[in-house]
Parts: sequence; C-alpha cells; structure tokens
Amino acid sequence: MISEAMRELGAQGNPMRVLFEYGKKRAAEIGAENVLDFALGNPSVPPPAQVNEVILEVLSGERRDSIHAYTSAAGDLEVRDTIAASLNRRFDAGCRGADLFLTCGAAPALCACLKGLCCPGDQFIVITPYFTEYRIFIQGAGGETVEVPAQRDTFRLDIPAIEEALSPRVKGVVINSPNNPSGVVYPRENLDALGALLRRKGEEYGAPIYLISDEPYREVVYDGVEVPWVPHCYENTLVCYSYSKAISLPGERIGYVLVPPSMADHDAVYQAVAGAGRAVGHINAPSLFQQVAAACDGMVSDLTAYTVNRDLLYSNLTALGFQCVKPEGTFYLMMKSPEPDAAAFSKKAMELDLLFPDTGSFSCPGYVRIAYCVPTSRVEQSLPRFARLAQMYGLSGEN
Repeated sequence: MISEAMRELGAQGNPMRVLFEYGKKRAAEIGAENVLDFALGNPSVPPPAQVNEVILEVLSGERRDSIHAYTSAAGDLEVRDTIAASLNRRFDAGCRGADLFLTCGAAPALCACLKGLCCPGDQFIVITPYFTEYRIFIQGAGGETVEVPAQRDTFRLDIPAIEEALSPRVKGVVINSPNNPSGVVYPRENLDALGALLRRKGEEYGAPIYLISDEPYREVVYDGVEVPWVPHCYENTLVCYSYSKAISLPGERIGYVLVPPSMADHDAVYQAVAGAGRAVGHINAPSLFQQVAAACDGMVSDLTAYTVNRDLLYSNLTALGFQCVKPEGTFYLMMKSPEPDAAAFSKKAMELDLLFPDTGSFSCPGYVRIAYCVPTSRVEQSLPRFARLAQMYGLSGEN
C-alpha cells in the first residue's frame, strides 16, 4: 500500500506547472515561437552581474576547498551574520545572525514554520487569493486551512473578515505581500491594523497568534511603492524569504526563515523551526549559494523589462475591455474573466496558444493570472491574440 493522499497529490501536479508542461509539448509541435506561455513565475531577466562575479570569487577564494562541504544545519554563522547586518541596515530589523535559519527557498521556509508551530487541531488563516501550495503546506504540517477573502475592490487585507475568522484554534495567519497572484502590496496601515488585531486577540486567548509573512517578491515593486517591514507592525512575525525572484535565482534554492528577537518565546520558536526542518530531511541549504546570498543580499535584478511588460499588458488589456488589477509588485497581472467560468476562458485562450491559468486554484474564482516575467517580444506578440479573445467575448473597450 501507498499513501493515497500523496499519490493523488503527485498525479494532480501544480496547475501552473501542468500548463507549463503542456506549453512545452505544444512548442514541440508548432514551434516555441508560436506558443505564448504566461503560466509560470520563472524570472526572465538575468541576475545582477555581481552575482556571477561573486560566484567566481567564492569558488576561487580562500574557502574554495570547503565551499561544497556541509555547513551548520541553520547555515554558516558568518553568512547569517552578514545577512542580518544587511537586514538591519535596510530595515532597522534589529536581528542577529542567530535569528536566521537558512533554507532551500521560501517554500521550505514556510513548511518549517508551519510544521514547527502546528499542534493537533490547529488552524491557519490564509488570505484569498493565495499561492496555491499554501493549503498543501498546511495540510502537510497537520493543520487546517481557513480561507478569508481579501477586499475585492482593492485586494488588501479585510481586517473585519479576519477578526470574524479568528478563534482560539487559529495558531497563525499567512500573508504574502507583494501578493501572488494579485500583485497588490499591503500598505503599512493595513498591516498595522492586522498587528493590532492579532495582538488583542492573542491577549484574549492567552497565547500568541503567529503571523507568517511570505516575502519572495519583497524587492519586485514598481512606482516607488513601499513594502513595509512586517515585524515592525507585529512582533510575533516569522519572515520567510527567497532569493529566487529579486535576483533571478529560482533554480538555486536559497532563502531563510527569520525569527526576530521580538518574538514571544523566541528560542522555543526558533528551535521548533529547526526541528521541523530536521523532521523533513533538511541538512543545510546549498553551501555555495549561502555565500552568494550573503554577498548579494539587497541586490535587485534590472526590473525595467517587467515594468515595460506590466504597462504594455495593463494598458492594452484594459483598452480592449478586460478588467485588470494593476500590479504594484511581483510580475503577475490578475485579469477578470469575461465569463463566469474562468477555467473555460483559460481553455478558450489555449485555442489561440495563449497560456495562462485561471485563479480557481488560488481560491479566487473568476480571474486568470498572467505571469509577465517573459521577454517583451512575447508580450507584444500576444496583444493581437488578446484582441481576438476580446472579440470572441464581444468586449468593446468601454468596460
């Protein structure tokens, strides 16, 4: 016998990756230049030039004989001290290297937090729309997912709705800002209100409610939008970060959990995160890219292409009559389906070899997500096909 739940999970696959694999098969049939794939959040801009320079320096430097060796499970302390110093300089974080636990990206960081916090019967609130894997991560930790919709006009946090969902069973709240898939950035006043609510309810229940802030897109923002440092808004915040998006290293799998000094029962929480990593086979994050992360923390790839793509898509799609949420960050644009069944709309687009997933798997039906971290030529090539889609649905550009 095998785990039927795990078999089903493996058979289903992540919806975005399923569409991505379809796109590769379709490209083999009609040519990659004819398939306009906006399915996957795979950064298209190169890392900053300094990243490759740092890699070469590390490989040829004094530590070259040990760079592929084991490190401490939490990560090399010198590396963690360097990252902490960067966070303190940029965000006045007030943290130490010993507060950081390095992981193979943000997904394992989230899993370590959830598994480290979760006790039998615990619930975790997620804000819809949310990254489709959150529910799976929570289930894997033994918890129960409670969905709370964001405000549908702005897609910001709906504080009264969160309060209504809170109960003594809620161990934590998971947020993601800049948000995948909406591209919305939660403003400081929104996060302050959430912090005040969680603080008040934690005191009422006699136990802290943890805030888990998933921040892989922290630096991917436009038009000078500020991304608040969430621990300043609420002391019991665990920060999960990845270097995948800001410096275009998704395949290298490097990130961290930060348990800030302000955390209630700090040492116990940190040990629980470390123990959760141990329980799922974490040994240490890649040692080479620990060094790269330390040297490159705070760097950002050239976002010019993403800005151009965002503006091209938003201006043209809205001119065609589509309703879109203008992204403040990330490289995703969420567009309202012109028919109630967004999955059917996505399939209609597939007939034009225009690939983007509906947001049903993000628990936000009625929309699709367009990942514009692609060459600008692909965006330009897609515009006539979007125009044909608009014609199919009788959109006039006056909506």
